[in-house]
Amino acid sequence: MPHVNGITEKSTKSGRERPGRPGGNTADLVKRRYSTRFVQPSDFINADAPPFPKVHPPDTESIQNISVDVAALKDPGLDPEKYTATVLSDASDQQLRDFQTSLRKLKNRASTDLQQNVYQNRTQFIKISKDAEKLNEDMRALRSHMSELSASVSNLSANTVVPEARSSFENAAARTRKQANRSSVANLEQIYNNQLQTLWKEVEGSQKFLPAIPGRHVEIEQRRWAELDAATWKPKQKVRLILLNDHLMVAREKSRNRVNPNATGKAEAEQKVSTRLVAEKCWPLQDIDMLDLAPMGNARDKHEMANAISIRCGHKSYTYQSERSSSTEKDQMLRKFRQTAEELRRLLRTDTQAHTKSTKAMEFYSTRDPTVAKKTDLLRSLSNSNDRSEILIDVDGKQKNLRWVEGQMDEVDIEVALQHFEEAVSLIEELRTVAQGLKGNSMVQDLINTKIDGRASTLADLVVERLISTHSFSNATQTNIKWLVRLGFDDRARDSFLVARSETITKRARQCIFEGDLRDYIFQVSFVYFILMRNTVSIFQQCFPPLMMSACVRWAKEHLDGFNVILSRQLSSVQRGSPTWNECMDQAKEHAMMVNDVGLDFKELVKVKEDGE
Repeated sequence: MPHVNGITEKSTKSGRERPGRPGGNTADLVKRRYSTRFVQPSDFINADAPPFPKVHPPDTESIQNISVDVAALKDPGLDPEKYTATVLSDASDQQLRDFQTSLRKLKNRASTDLQQNVYQNRTQFIKISKDAEKLNEDMRALRSHMSELSASVSNLSANTVVPEARSSFENAAARTRKQANRSSVANLEQIYNNQLQTLWKEVEGSQKFLPAIPGRHVEIEQRRWAELDAATWKPKQKVRLILLNDHLMVAREKSRNRVNPNATGKAEAEQKVSTRLVAEKCWPLQDIDMLDLAPMGNARDKHEMANAISIRCGHKSYTYQSERSSSTEKDQMLRKFRQTAEELRRLLRTDTQAHTKSTKAMEFYSTRDPTVAKKTDLLRSLSNSNDRSEILIDVDGKQKNLRWVEGQMDEVDIEVALQHFEEAVSLIEELRTVAQGLKGNSMVQDLINTKIDGRASTLADLVVERLISTHSFSNATQTNIKWLVRLGFDDRARDSFLVARSETITKRARQCIFEGDLRDYIFQVSFVYFILMRNTVSIFQQCFPPLMMSACVRWAKEHLDGFNVILSRQLSSVQRGSPTWNECMDQAKEHAMMVNDVGLDFKELVKVKEDGE
């Protein structure tokens, strides 16, 4: 303790006492800790520390290669957003670019396959259409042969029947057929009209059912027939069957009792007098069917129904029986009905085929070419022709039909769709040359010209759009205008080119902004106007013949007047003859001298318009 006190006292006496640090014990402990040395083992391999875990690098190939699932893209119910979110959820930028490239390649391959399929199937379509048309012709020939066979069988059965005395109308029809072989068509129509006049006089109300139409005549008339009741099979009334070439009429005999006042007895007082016939029923032959009831009866009433026939029209049936004992009259009526019905069906089928052929011809040309549909006279001429595919035209010394023309039109449509304008223009020129050589066939010439004009107009629309978008490029403009001139649209090419250039001048002039310096603004506007006018005139001279140059000069003069209006409006507040005035006018006239390179002199025409001008 004294030693300690001595030290303390010595320190105190020295006069410089060291200031105490806050937390001095803590600092001493930290200093002692950092000064301590630890002996480290030199061999880390033999240490007891556990080894480091192995880290495997990611498989870049499995991540980078994201393939396009073609089967999924073919699914009609595919949701594009869901598919891309699923496939590209963890994709990097490079993977997105690769996936986009794969999709573009797949799209291009699909487009190429589609074009190849169109080219391959076109020939097959044409071949199938020809085969179908040939099959229709074979079917028509087969129907004709079947009709002739049926008529031959009917005539063969007619030769086995003993003919009886014909009625008045039948004899008149026979005489009519004999005279028709020696008379003209006009005399035959006159005879048919006389037959109808006689029928109208004898049968009351027949004119209502059978009006006069060309070719209508009586085939056979049979008097001794009776209508049977459907329930009792007993005769109801006497009728007369009159068969015409297109109708079957049933006329009943109208009778009444007349009282004789001079008669003495009751039987003599009432006399039954028959009057004229009354038309009761009349059916078109194509709506009815005549059946023989002889085979339908049983053994007991087979003899009673041997001379009966049944006429069916829709759901109704009528039964008639001949009053003669033999079945000759019934057989004659059945045979004549079948022959007449067959001839009528053949005539109606011919008319239907002709009308169908005419309608198909009109639909064929009107649906393929809307421009042809507007020309009804041309369609009527084509529909009246016997066979449109057999109309031959001379092409380079070879005979071609209208199918060849349609094939050429298809080629033009394909070239236009693919935007192969040079090939399309060449095909149109060739077809126009072919049409000009058809001087002896005006119908085909009009047809080809109509088809060519429609396709040339469509092609001109596409070329004009291309001309408007590329009018600033000399080579492209020359090519587009050359196509339009070859198509015969030189006026349209000129107008479209000048209108496009006018829009460019207006657009560029409006982009010049006035920022306070009038001389700078006049410099910009005048430079835009005259440099574009010079380039326009230069391109026009290269693309159009000199005879059309007047239109370009007129266009340039109109834009010069427009520039003078802008110049007058801008210098309206500047004193005439001032330095600013003179400098602006000099700049404008200097720029106007640029058009001297193309043969125009507008220097003296640049001026400020007065108020009275």
